[in-house]
This record gives sequence, structure tokens and C-alpha cells, in this order.
Amino acid sequence: MPDQDIHVTGLRAEHHTAPLGIGEPRPRLTWQTVTTRPGWTQAAYEIRLTDGERELYTARRLSADSVLVPWPGDPLCSRQQVGVSVRVWGPKGAGASPWSAPLTVEAGLLEPADWQARFVSPAWPEATDRQVPPPVLRGTFRLRAPVESARLYATSHGLYEAEINGVRVGDHVLAPGWTHYTERLRHQTYDITEALETGTNTVGVLLADGWFRGRIGFGGGRRNIYGDRLAALAQIEVRYTDGTTETFGSDSEWQAAHGPILTSGIYEGEEYDARRVPADWSPVEVLPSDLAPLVAPDGPPVRRTETLAPVTVLTSPSGRTILDFGQNLVGRLRIRVTGEAGHTVTLRHAEVLEDGELAVRPLREARATDTYTLRGEADGEEWEPRFTFHGFRYAEVTGWPGELGQGDIQAVVLHTDMRRTGWFTCSDPLLNRLHENVVWGMRGNFVDIPTDCPQRDERLGWTGDVQIFAPTATFLYDCSGLLRSWLTDLAAQQYPDGRVPMYVPFFPDRFPELRAAAWGDAAVIVPWVMYERYGDLGILADRYDSMKAWVDGITAVADDRHLWNTDRQLGDWLDPTAPPDHPGDARTDKQLVATAYYAQSASLLGRTAQLLDREDDFAHYTKLAETVRAAFRDEYVTPDGLLTNDAQTAYALALRFGLLADAHRAQAGRRLAELVREGDFHIGTGFVGTPLICDALCDAGEYDTAYRLLLTKTCPSWLYPVTMGATTVWERWDSMLPDGTVNPGEMTSFNHYALGAVADWLHRTVAGLAPAAPGYRRLLVRPRPGGGLTHASATHETPYGRAAVSWTSTDGVLRVTVTVPPGTTALIDLPGMAERPEVGSGDHRFLTEMP
Repeated sequence: MPDQDIHVTGLRAEHHTAPLGIGEPRPRLTWQTVTTRPGWTQAAYEIRLTDGERELYTARRLSADSVLVPWPGDPLCSRQQVGVSVRVWGPKGAGASPWSAPLTVEAGLLEPADWQARFVSPAWPEATDRQVPPPVLRGTFRLRAPVESARLYATSHGLYEAEINGVRVGDHVLAPGWTHYTERLRHQTYDITEALETGTNTVGVLLADGWFRGRIGFGGGRRNIYGDRLAALAQIEVRYTDGTTETFGSDSEWQAAHGPILTSGIYEGEEYDARRVPADWSPVEVLPSDLAPLVAPDGPPVRRTETLAPVTVLTSPSGRTILDFGQNLVGRLRIRVTGEAGHTVTLRHAEVLEDGELAVRPLREARATDTYTLRGEADGEEWEPRFTFHGFRYAEVTGWPGELGQGDIQAVVLHTDMRRTGWFTCSDPLLNRLHENVVWGMRGNFVDIPTDCPQRDERLGWTGDVQIFAPTATFLYDCSGLLRSWLTDLAAQQYPDGRVPMYVPFFPDRFPELRAAAWGDAAVIVPWVMYERYGDLGILADRYDSMKAWVDGITAVADDRHLWNTDRQLGDWLDPTAPPDHPGDARTDKQLVATAYYAQSASLLGRTAQLLDREDDFAHYTKLAETVRAAFRDEYVTPDGLLTNDAQTAYALALRFGLLADAHRAQAGRRLAELVREGDFHIGTGFVGTPLICDALCDAGEYDTAYRLLLTKTCPSWLYPVTMGATTVWERWDSMLPDGTVNPGEMTSFNHYALGAVADWLHRTVAGLAPAAPGYRRLLVRPRPGGGLTHASATHETPYGRAAVSWTSTDGVLRVTVTVPPGTTALIDLPGMAERPEVGSGDHRFLTEMP
């Protein structure tokens, strides 16, 4: 009989929770086990594969593994659908669990030869130097019998939305997303069984410029980066109830027309005239297109994830109506309006107000303006832009017919539909708001790729930002699929000499093509963080050549002592002392930063080589890392253990990257603490030092100093923006000045997650929940209360299940509660506790006196 006290849940294929149309022929499997038995561990598992009618594979394995377990059967073929179930056994003598609920895994189109459809584009001539009305394409097909199942496989040059018989297909937003299109163009798979009718059906595809040919980049940006013609690719495959199949696809018989969208751009916004309906249908042209770049998505799409109502309706000094949504968000507005045909409503967006009006200067050349012209429906009209998004808290409404009513306008939040996995709270409301700001910043900047900001004429996948934020990101959300896709593009666009583009997907713009420390190191550090947090050794194997190319490229340009001092560097970007128009003017020497990162990446590459059984590389890169560390010490460390560059970031790097001799660590730690105290506990670091400084202070035993730095409320500090009403993390420590005016610099965003990387320290040190083995197979419970906090907690949905740590401190007594998921253990390291016990799964409570 099955053991009813053990249940397998959360079954996933690769990083897909809904594995429809996946691109992995041998998807690895992950599951969790739920049981009330303390200390339970898995001793064996069995995976069963079926095709719905018969068993394809089943075998029991003696193994404790349950995360990214290799696919046991034959590789999937295109379109193949397989049911997967798992059951597990605990310790010797225990019975098996019941079989898990089956997970249906369905492959997409895996080979170019699977496509009968072709890219089609309007045959009319178009201007390519400005915005033009985007087209609507359509085709018809006839079904000869009732349908048992049907799939739509679709993608586009540009952004698209598909319709069947006038009804929207799926809930994806901004499909097919943004990749390095010439190398990788995602296609999506939709189940359209219920949308079809016996007889004639119509498939429609709405297109827009998006990242493909729309304006992207700085200073006005560039158009037509990937091409100057929008096109759709759509293939419909049906299986009739009699078992026969038929395929229809976009071809020369399709037609094109202009629809109600007049213009649409990522930066510009969208103009929509509801009076216009597609008419005057004209021919399409089949484009000669290479189908080899077509790939299935690695993770979830962008979706609408939440709607917010305005919290206040304001009247500006100029008399304009402004809605305050109470939260800086990323998305667009949805309106419900009634009025005369031809009347136009205009919506403008901004993150902050200045002198009571929308502060649009930080948007630079992004118009962030949507307009809707009514068709005059008596019962009202509902509209939301389709192919744009904005970063905003405030929206100015002009031309609203009549009185603006409650519920007439909502903000629709958009981001990649990642699964939330991490939470934090504590006794300080300002710290809670800071953490919530970090969460909202990540949501707004993980829109298909990890961007720097979501509002101005930029919104690029800057490598440095995600490199420093990756530990926080992987705690808060399951962003494994998104990051895997992004790293694939990074590797595809890496230069032959190992240089990594400053942003990915990359296109040449005004920004120079640098080999920049902390930015290019994303090639090494982001895969390593994913291995640590998700237990995914496969990401290291997949990206090993890219990691190696980056380190080898630095070696080729470093001097004969292995100091990296030959390239232009960004350094400790946005040090708080940097002038508004010179964000790279930091107190920390740029070559010191570069050499420190060289040592760190070489060290991580050596560890990666060891994990992948590349013994020669392990020996080579381990030796290289030590050589670079020695060069760092010779160049930057004085005989008494101080640094020649007396800056907070310099010491934080030296301490956290293991660059100092053991005899010098204590002295360096004391000097770092002195620098923080000399700065009156204000932050003195930029992008590079900010993620490291609290850990560096704690490594030196300076917990009180770290907490005072964390809790400072005046500028520059983490909490200063919170006291100014921020609801996301700012790009600059002083993006808004104390008098309420916006920083005069050209580069001022109110939604940048980079400086929110401190949240990882909140999770690991304030609350005390950290991984002690890849994928949290072993937890480190090590809270270090301070700063007057009386309680804190962190919860994380690990690959093995939910882990949690919470503590309260009263009258010098620390009470700690720990939840350890089945199949894992936790090392308990509490202040005042002489021993460090290791415990198994279940709930545990500890009590200790604070030293």
C-alpha cells in the first residue's frame, strides 16, 4: 500500500511550470516531497512516462536526488506529448509514496523542417525612418471535421498578438520577447482547441515595431536594428477526432491591412483610433527567412500580473488631472470611457512629480504617451495599449469626457510571470518598505530580460546590474528560465577576444564596446550564482566556454604581473561623490576594481572546471587566480595591511574576494569600519561596493557598524529614498534631492534594482537564511540580530520545498524557529550558542542568550 504520509508535489520539467511547447528534448525533472515526518530523506525514486495510452518507461533508482534529475526515457520528438509521474521511497523499510499527479510535457517544433508556414509581410512600401501604422495580417483555413486538439505555433519580426475568429489567443504580452533575433527568435505554442469551429476559421495577427524595428537606445536611439519589415509566422496543426491531422500556415494567400493602431513604440507609447477597422485588404509577400534561429522559450512569458487602482486624484498647479497609483510600477493603463466618436483621451506617464507636475525630464526622449480616440459606443469602451509599456507612478489624463469616475482607469502591472520564491520581514517598517521597493524594482525590470530601468530611452539588459543583483533576484523569484535565456544571448554576442557586451541583447550604439570589470564578469558570476541557488550544474556546463573566454580575454590584455590595468573601466559606478554628469568619478581606483574582479572570476572559473571534471583547467585557473591575488597584494596592499586606495569599495572587494593575506584581514576590516564611521555611517560605495560592504563589515566582526550603515536615514543611504516616499530603488542615492527636486544629472531613474542588492544580506544575515550547498540542499541558519531589531524572518521556496527562519529577541534572549524542507539539512549557527548542530527536515526551535 502507498505510504499516505508522503506526497510528491511541484513536479516541473526543466524550469517550466507549464511545459507546453518546450524546446528541450530531454528535460530534467524536479519535484518536492511533502511529509510530516521529521528528518525524512528520500532513498529512491521512480519516474513513469506515458503517452496517455501506454507506459513508455518506468524504472526505480536508488538516489536522494530530486532536483534537475536527468530525463530517463528517449528524447522527445517535435509535438510529442508525454505524461510524467513520480513516486519516492524514504528510509529503508518504508513504503513508496502515491504516484504524483501527472505532469504533461509537450515538445514544441524542434527542427526547422517542422515548419510549413512562412514569414509573411505586407506587400506595400513603407517609410523606414519614422513610425508608421503597424499592420494586421489574416488568413483563413477550413476544418473538415470536429477537432480533438489543435496548436498554434507563432512568432514574428516585431511584436505580435494572435487571434482566432476574432478572439485573442493566449495571455502573453510583448511576445515573442526580446532576444538576439538574428541568432535566437522564440516561437510560442498555444492550445487553440476550444477556439476552432468546424468549417471556415480566421487567424489574425496584429504586429508592432517593438524591439525589432522600433526606436531603441540613447539620444534618440536607432531604428530598424534587426530589420525594417514586420512579419508574422503562424502554423496551425489540428488533430481531428478520427485521428487524422492537418496543417495550415501563413503563406502567400494571407492578406494585410491597417488596423486601429496608428503608431506604437516601446519609448513613444501607442496611438489608437477605435473608429478604424481593418479594411482594403491587400496582398502579402512571403519573405525569404532562415528558420534555423527559431527556438522555444526557456521560461515564462511576460503577462499581466496585477491591477492597481489610483489612490489619489490630484489637480496640478497648471490645472491638469493627475492620478497617483501609490506605487512606482511598470505596465500601462486600462481605461473604461464613454464619449462621442472622434474624441481623444491622452495619457502621459512619469515616476515622480516635480513642483506638482509630471517630472518627464528623466524620461529623456521617451514620450511615454498613449492616446485613445473613441468610436462612440453608448455602453462605453475599454482599452489598454497592446505593444508598449511605461515606468510610472503618476499618470496625467487629458481630454477625459465628463467626470472621471472610480474604476474608470486602472494600472496594469506587467513583468515576466516568474514564480515568487522569497520573502522577508522585520520589526523596522522602513526596512520592510526598502525590501518591498527591491521586489517592485525587480518586477519592473524583469520584463523578458533583466533591464537597468523601465521608463526612459534605454531599458537595456546591462550586464553589471544583473551581475550584482543576481543573488537577490534568485532568492525573490524563480528567474532561472529568464536568466538562462539571457545568458545564451550573452554568449552568442560575446566577441572573439572574450569581451562581453555592456548590455544584452547588444546592438551598436553610442556606448563604447568596453571590456569592463563587474559588467563583463556577468558571464562568470551569473551562471555561478544560478548554480549556487538552483543547484543547476547544467548552466555551468552550457556556459563554460563563455566563462572561459571572458577570463582568457582578460589574461591576454593584463600586464606581465597579471594586473588588469589596460582597459577603460566604469569602476565603482555611481559612487555617491560622483558629480551628476560624471557617474564614473569614484573614490575607488578603477584598475583596482578590475584586478579584483579578474581574481574573482578566475577563481570561480577554476571551481567550475573542478565541478565539470576538467582537471587541467581546474589546475590552470586556480593557479591563475592565486597569481592575480598576489599581484593585487603587491600593487595595492601596504606592509601594514592597509590599501593604497583608501576607499570603502576597495576594502570591501579585498575582503570579500579573498585578496588579502590572512595576517592583513583584521587590519583591513578595522580600516573599513573606520571609513564608515568617518563618513558618519553614510554609504560610500557605488554599484561595485554596495552589494559587498555589509558582508565585508560582518566578516570583520563589525556587525554594529553594518547595522548603523544599513539604518542611516539621511542621504546617501539605503533608507533615505524610503523617507522620501520611494516605492522602488533609485538609480542614484540622491535621484531626488531633499528639497523634492530631481537630481540635475541626465541619468536619473527612480526604478533601478542595482543598489537594492543589499536585500541578499537582509535575507542571509539579518534573517539568517542562506544556502550552504547548491540549491539549498543544505541550509545555513545564521542570523545575526542587531540595529535594535526585535524580530526578523525570511522564507524561501527552495528547489526542495519551503525553508524558513524567524527570530525574536527579548531581554537578551534569542528565540529562533527554523523550517527545513524534506530531503535537506540545516547547519544552525546562532550567537551565544557554543555548538553548531546540524538538523534534518521539519520544524525546529532554539533558544540562546545573546552575547
